[in-house]
Amino acid sequence: MKKIILYFILTWLAPSYSFGQEKLLKDAPGVVSYTFRQDLGKDVPGTLDKIKAMGITNLEFSGWFGQTPEQLRVLLDARGMRCTSIGVGYGELLKNPDGVIAQAKAVGAEFVRIGSIPHPGDFKDLKADVVKQAAIDFNTFGKKLKENGLTFCYHNHGPEFQSGEELGEATFFDYLMKNTDPKSVFFEIDVMWVYWPGANPVELLNKYPKRFKLMHVKNVKKGLERGGKSINFTPVGDGQIDMDAVLRTAQKTAVKYYYIEDESPAQFIDAQVPLSVNYMNKLTK
Repeated sequence: MKKIILYFILTWLAPSYSFGQEKLLKDAPGVVSYTFRQDLGKDVPGTLDKIKAMGITNLEFSGWFGQTPEQLRVLLDARGMRCTSIGVGYGELLKNPDGVIAQAKAVGAEFVRIGSIPHPGDFKDLKADVVKQAAIDFNTFGKKLKENGLTFCYHNHGPEFQSGEELGEATFFDYLMKNTDPKSVFFEIDVMWVYWPGANPVELLNKYPKRFKLMHVKNVKKGLERGGKSINFTPVGDGQIDMDAVLRTAQKTAVKYYYIEDESPAQFIDAQVPLSVNYMNKLTK
């Protein structure tokens, strides 16, 4: 009798348990072309085949690797793959927005992102007046792209988290958020480049849940001094950053696409990327 009762209890719980094991991420993660930059520079078709064999079909390209956008689209279509975002330079959008729009549409992208704000001096020598002008330009970029069926994103790289006191905000990043149109200017959060300069990616996602549309997912090895010059990358689930917390928080935001970006030397990529894909695919709600 006890066995029968136990059977019915387990049967009743089974659907609930199954539901509890639903995957956290609806789709498999994508990858940034920079991760496979050396391979793509030598053999685009063969590298695409290798990437697909890892279970990745969504890419963000920040270069064409000797192809035209049209040629790349043909290669992707033939493999059941897609490019959902392209990375371009600030100057390209400033001087030739129509050309950028044509490229994005030719390759089938939804998003156009830039990853830096040009300024004199070292990459970290970002100044308040340049950030102020960037906000103005971002609004122009966002409006133009939106009118053409695309979405503009800015990708952080660290200097944006310097003090924004001169502009009346906690950081330059806060200024950019608060002085750009929330209907046409969005952001691609690079988790590592939020964490490394001292900010908290979970807090940032919670603070601006509707403004992040894309995410670069990457981690750094444990034991390294945070903010130091030595940066060694590791599979997404193995490093200093609590990626489980980041990805669970991101699910409550407007993030649409997650791209693995591993900046390790080429000899480590083929081993590390599958580990990152496996980690992200196995996360459950």
